[in-house]
Amino acid sequence: MNDKGIVVTGGASGLGLATCKLLASRGARVAIIDADQNKLEAALKEIRIATAFPPIGVAGDIALRNEAFALIDRIFKDLGRIDGVVNCAGVYPRRPILEISDEDWDYDWRVNVRGTYNIMAAAVSVMRRQQLDQSGVRGRVVNISSVDAFKAHPKNAHYAATKAAVVSLTRSFALEFAPEQILVNAVAPAAIATEKARAAGFIPELAAQTPLGRAAEPDDIAEWIAFMLSSANRYMTGETAIISGGYIFA
Repeated sequence: MNDKGIVVTGGASGLGLATCKLLASRGARVAIIDADQNKLEAALKEIRIATAFPPIGVAGDIALRNEAFALIDRIFKDLGRIDGVVNCAGVYPRRPILEISDEDWDYDWRVNVRGTYNIMAAAVSVMRRQQLDQSGVRGRVVNISSVDAFKAHPKNAHYAATKAAVVSLTRSFALEFAPEQILVNAVAPAAIATEKARAAGFIPELAAQTPLGRAAEPDDIAEWIAFMLSSANRYMTGETAIISGGYIFA
């Protein structure tokens, strides 16, 4: 990861923050996009303390196409090159399947699908103009899907549907830009024991249904993301790695 320019959306908390810290510790030049200015500033301070590679951060709404493109262009000018993008920004509402409102659908789709698409489109538009790196790749994208895209989950069916859409978008982008040596993949975690998830109270329930008997720690998933972004990944594209502690089979 040394000296690679990596953009992480939703990087001010949870899995996004864990990913930023891991990447920065391995020499990446990290840029965070987050909608929450206060959390963004706190995250930047935390990462600066822990690493010799100061991160940069920009606040904005990735669900707006023009804004997403402007954010990526601004980061590109600061970093000089965007080697990788991680789409961590997302929302996880739970609602009984017959009670999902129009507002629920709009909110989920806006962030989880449209935001992911906008950042992918903006990032690929930059990457395709770049020279190949030493591993023969122009850029790498990692999207965050969910095991719920593959396993029925009536308690959050609208969320699961958006994450299935992320899998589909990942495959479409991968096929379209493979000839230009841009790799697009996804990870599909089960429960991640982030601070927000613990506060919501559903981690014990999901951990009890997981053969390993626990939820994933953020670093467990961040390691997979780091591999997909690294020069060790030269041939994987269009794939979604399910990382569920066996939950997918339970």
